[in-house]
Amino acid sequence: MIKSRYGLRARVITLTLAPTLIIGLLLSALFSFNRYHDLENQVVKDGSNIIEPLSIASEDSLRHNSREAVRRIISYAHRKNSDFVRSIAVFDANNELFVTSNYHPNFEKMMYPKGKPIPTLNTSLLDENTLILRAPILDESRLVDSNLNETTAPILGYIAIELDLSSLRLQQYQEIFSACIVLIIGLILSGIFAVRLMHDVTKPITNMKNVVDKIRRGHLDVRIEGTLHGELDDLKKGINAMAMSLSEYHVEMQHSIDQATSDLRETLEQLEIQNVELDIAKKRAQEAARIKSEFLANMSHELRTPLNGVIGFTRQMLKTQMTNSQKDYLQTIEKSANNLLNIINDILDFSKLEAGKLALENIPFEFQDALEEVISLQATTAHEKGLELTLKVDSTIPAGLVGDPLRIQQILTNLMGNSIKFTEHGNIDISVEMRAQHEDYVELQFMVRDTGIGISERQQAQLFQAFSQADASISRRYGGTGLGLVITQKLVNQMDGEISLTSRLHQGSTFWFTLRLHQTDMPMSSSFLELDTLQDKSLLLIEPNRQAASVLQHFLDECGIKVVYRSGVTQESQQYDFVLYNLSPGQEINRSELHENLGALKTISHHLIVGVPSTEIALADELMKDFAVLSITKPISRKKLLNALLTHRPVTFKELSTPDSIDRLPLTVMAVDDNPANLKLITALLKERVANVISCKSGMDAVQEATQRHFDIILMDIQMPHMDGVAASEKIRATDINSQTPIIAVTAHAMSGERDRLLKAGMDDYLTKPIEEHVLQQVLSNWNPHRDPEQLETVRFDASPETGPVVSATETAINWEAALKQAAGKTDLAQEMLRMLVDYIPQVSQVIEEALADDDYSIEDLLHHIHKLHGSCAYSGVPRLQSLCGTLENLLRAGSNVIDIEPELFELQDEMDKVITSAEQYLPA
Repeated sequence: MIKSRYGLRARVITLTLAPTLIIGLLLSALFSFNRYHDLENQVVKDGSNIIEPLSIASEDSLRHNSREAVRRIISYAHRKNSDFVRSIAVFDANNELFVTSNYHPNFEKMMYPKGKPIPTLNTSLLDENTLILRAPILDESRLVDSNLNETTAPILGYIAIELDLSSLRLQQYQEIFSACIVLIIGLILSGIFAVRLMHDVTKPITNMKNVVDKIRRGHLDVRIEGTLHGELDDLKKGINAMAMSLSEYHVEMQHSIDQATSDLRETLEQLEIQNVELDIAKKRAQEAARIKSEFLANMSHELRTPLNGVIGFTRQMLKTQMTNSQKDYLQTIEKSANNLLNIINDILDFSKLEAGKLALENIPFEFQDALEEVISLQATTAHEKGLELTLKVDSTIPAGLVGDPLRIQQILTNLMGNSIKFTEHGNIDISVEMRAQHEDYVELQFMVRDTGIGISERQQAQLFQAFSQADASISRRYGGTGLGLVITQKLVNQMDGEISLTSRLHQGSTFWFTLRLHQTDMPMSSSFLELDTLQDKSLLLIEPNRQAASVLQHFLDECGIKVVYRSGVTQESQQYDFVLYNLSPGQEINRSELHENLGALKTISHHLIVGVPSTEIALADELMKDFAVLSITKPISRKKLLNALLTHRPVTFKELSTPDSIDRLPLTVMAVDDNPANLKLITALLKERVANVISCKSGMDAVQEATQRHFDIILMDIQMPHMDGVAASEKIRATDINSQTPIIAVTAHAMSGERDRLLKAGMDDYLTKPIEEHVLQQVLSNWNPHRDPEQLETVRFDASPETGPVVSATETAINWEAALKQAAGKTDLAQEMLRMLVDYIPQVSQVIEEALADDDYSIEDLLHHIHKLHGSCAYSGVPRLQSLCGTLENLLRAGSNVIDIEPELFELQDEMDKVITSAEQYLPA
């Protein structure tokens, strides 16, 4: 309040006094300046009026050298103007004093400087309170006689007069003082008017402000009193009217508030009743959701168990002798059962995604192999319809990535299945391109193109809706639940990607999606292929399909092979190192023409490779038997093609030779792992490569062994109960005999940042699970304290050519090829690992039954058994069971309880039963 009042008064004073002060100062300064110079000019003028007549009067006397006459003249002028003239002096032409009116103590001050000519014009010199005027005395008679001008007239001398300026200065000061007095009087008068203005204007305004402030605080009965004039009186009336209106509104509002309060009480009572009802409804909904989940899990269990029996016994029956009709019936049964199983799996996946309980894995995998596995599995269906499948992968994409390969395969399988279903002729082209590459991850774009029926813009809006399809007639013509694309979209979104499509009716469709996958430092098998011997080799490519030919030619060019392309067999005279002759799917094969073509091609190359559709396996066997050619099934994968090309020359894989052909390293190695299966496998691999192996089941046992003997290398598991690998390594480093021993971390994580984390934690290197035989040998060679520096350059790896497509984990419970690979190709070891898994499954099944029966069952105990089962699956070739274990382990670590994961537990039981059933054909009786 004080600040506002002071501000208003200050503004009034400023706006009143400031103009007066500024104008007064300007006028006073201008008046004083002009008056000051006018007085000085007046003095100079008066002095000139005295000296000029004197100079004329003194001419004749000075010419006749009459001092007395000149003295009388200047003395008279001095006496007449004595009030301001101090002295008058006359000097001759030689600048010598001729005569003066009185005594002067310093005549040099009145003289011109000696040695300089006397000016012909009047001059003045101001020195403090003294003004000296000088005027030349000209010989005017000679000026008339000789017609000379003033500037050249002879000068007889000059006269100087000294004037006193004291009275002038006093008068100037009086003028300035008078101007200041006038200025001050003006300011005083302005101040008086300002105070009056403040009293008449600011005081009422301040009073109004105080009244408004009181009204703001709620004192609506105050009013502005007093008599005001003009606009202030109008303002007073307006404020008083506003206060009256506010008072009336306040009374009305208070009444409304009372009424609203009464209504709110009634509403709160109703809301309280509704909250109780909603809470009851919520509990009922939660119970219904639990019952639905339990029913879904039980339904899955109950449906899949007989379905597994139907599928299993159907496959067993297909192995027996039967008529063609019986075989056809059984194949129809198997196909129908598989379709029903796929529908059940789709519904379960959709339910998990809706509940947010579908956990993704992050494991290292070979990217190209994972994609080619999907292509191989879909090939038969596509080739039966005469469709060509192609896969083009950007060469800049790393060979090894980290992610969930099964879910990526599921996405591609759904998209390819749709494309095959709705395409009657043409191509299904899959391409993967590098969209962006960052320090620790890559962003990839997948595209699935087809030449099918296409989708209109109106129908595209319904594609990603559950249980719906683009056209109602689609489900009747082509079948399907309408969940495939919904599941695909949710999986892509869960992987931080996006999915969309471009399509035109009757012109095909292109589905595309993007994924972000981490890179891995783990070496892949494809990186050990030595392709130097294929450089500059010539190859004749015969492929009727242009798109398939373009993909193959691009890949072969990257390998350094010179490719000549033909769409069909023609007359050739040039010799080639290789000939790749591909047959189109769906095209009727003329055996006689085919045999004739093969005979002609054999004449231009000794290395003939025939690519046949996946529906013509019998033809491939026939060609290999009759023509001694290599035959591979389409679509042709990179690894199958390279193996076919490399079988015609000495093997140069950069893999270590087999253990039987090398000497064991003179090393003592300790292997530490809490999982018996993992420990057994790594011990078996080590015993073939090093002299001594010590096995420990826990970190504490490893520390105890490290205090008793020295080891050359220690392989340490990271995730172990009681004491993990990092803690055990720190204690081993603290011992005297193993403080410098290399410790290799064994972990299931292969992301690029994991290596740095483990190295900072004290590890020297790391291995990823499942352990690859050649990678293990490489680690042993690198950390061998007795190694030869040139030994690593002569290391060789052993590789076996690919023998057909790998069976997908979604089609069978056991992938025996993967089990053999993880067991270093040893059948007995693979069988033993599988036997250990099968023997452990009943114990896990019993634990799950107890957990389902007891809501208070220990989550830690259940997690321990699931984790142990997960580790055993890593070396037994059971990818689907391994994936389920990983999902359950992630859910349990995230804090889920048994009720939350009931469907997954039932699904795990189903898969364990399938593994036990399928294991009978691989295990000896």
